[in-house]
Amino acid sequence: MTTSNTALPKVLIVGAGLSGIMTGILLDRAGIPFDIYERAPEIKPIGSTMAFNANILPVFEQLGLLDEALKISKPCNGMTIHDGDMNVMGTIDMSQYRARTGYDMILFARPDMYRLLLSQLPEGRLHLNKKIVSTEQDAAASSGVTIRCADGTEYHGDILVGADGAYSKVRQCMYEDMIEKDVLPESDKEELSIGHVCMVGMTRPFEDGTFEEAFQEKCTRFERIIQQGTPHSWSTATVPGNRVCWLMTTQLGAATSASSSASKDAATRTGAFKNIEWGPEANEAVIKEVRDFPCALGGTMGDLIEATPKDMISRVFLEEKLFETWYFGRTVLVGDACHKMLPSGGSGAINALQDAVVLVNAIIDIVSPTSENIAEAFEEYRDQRFPQAKYQMDKAKVLATIQYGQTWKERLIRYAIFNWIPKSIQMEQNLKDATYRPTCNFLKLIENRGTVPVLPQKPSKRQSLQENSNDV
Repeated sequence: MTTSNTALPKVLIVGAGLSGIMTGILLDRAGIPFDIYERAPEIKPIGSTMAFNANILPVFEQLGLLDEALKISKPCNGMTIHDGDMNVMGTIDMSQYRARTGYDMILFARPDMYRLLLSQLPEGRLHLNKKIVSTEQDAAASSGVTIRCADGTEYHGDILVGADGAYSKVRQCMYEDMIEKDVLPESDKEELSIGHVCMVGMTRPFEDGTFEEAFQEKCTRFERIIQQGTPHSWSTATVPGNRVCWLMTTQLGAATSASSSASKDAATRTGAFKNIEWGPEANEAVIKEVRDFPCALGGTMGDLIEATPKDMISRVFLEEKLFETWYFGRTVLVGDACHKMLPSGGSGAINALQDAVVLVNAIIDIVSPTSENIAEAFEEYRDQRFPQAKYQMDKAKVLATIQYGQTWKERLIRYAIFNWIPKSIQMEQNLKDATYRPTCNFLKLIENRGTVPVLPQKPSKRQSLQENSNDV
């Protein structure tokens, strides 16, 4: 469905990550005017492996992008977790997922998915080298919102979407406005929690027969190693193109000296740790420490690092925080700007894309872009998404414990999950999670092809009004 051009809001999106790009794609399909403003001077997709599942793939099917997504990915039937001596500690079994949900869980290289989504944006809608320095919004019903950039330019619209990450400038400006009006909850003034630092990369294509057996398998070979006695754990996943995505996680404060832990705590309190947003940086000290660690595919992690272009290696801090305030006035937040999750199981990316879907559904229902109507749409968006985001935050913590927890308590929890909880119960929980599948209510809905029931979709108010008008 494409809306008419009557009384449609103009949307400004800050941030060209996955959530910002998806928001733009959906607005374009809905016929709503928008522009995206990105601080980086050029687009250079980097990162490692990511996973999508039935919680978001129906949206790709609605957009006609499912086949393209499958071409750049491999099905994932689960993960095997080893100790440092390559003994199997446990497995996460997803072999029944497709039969029960109608979709594979797929793994892919983040740069490939980013390029696919980027290709769907209309020409001229993405503006680079636009670092936001301030925002301004007027409470008057007839006024809108303005963003000002470091290059002296400014842009005006009806709605401002902050899709600019964990250290969102849009959120900062919005919260400053709320603090001045004394309406910001105390919890939203607290710093993000940082417990891990992560180095990621993707190799060049292996064309010499290395890992040939693994590359020929239909499903990705997804494995993780947890080195007890150190703060390190690492994973590898095969992706199309004879490439390997790898990820090295270091748990801050685990198996480290008291002074290191104290330094970390102090830095966290003062906000000294800052996310570098997938930007490449020199990591020679870390690389030297981990290069002799075994690779589950064979050889060592050093072999994979040497096969990875330097500009494809990046290091980020893994923060987590669920903010209470997602909108104020004409400004609204999506993705990491309002809920920064640990990346376990693809939770962060999937939830960011779900934000985009639910937000655009709400924006479409705005009959006229008054402050009151916009606030009502934002409230509907948060009411739908906040409980699910909170649930996924908690789930991501459990998955993080399984995949890279190194404290004695986390090791105990991991042992209990792998040895005392039946696989059938673990699978049923994963299938239960697949019931939540928000889709675009302005596009043709996708029939459920699995046996797992899907939670009902809220209908579009605007579409209902148009259908009633046509019946008259």
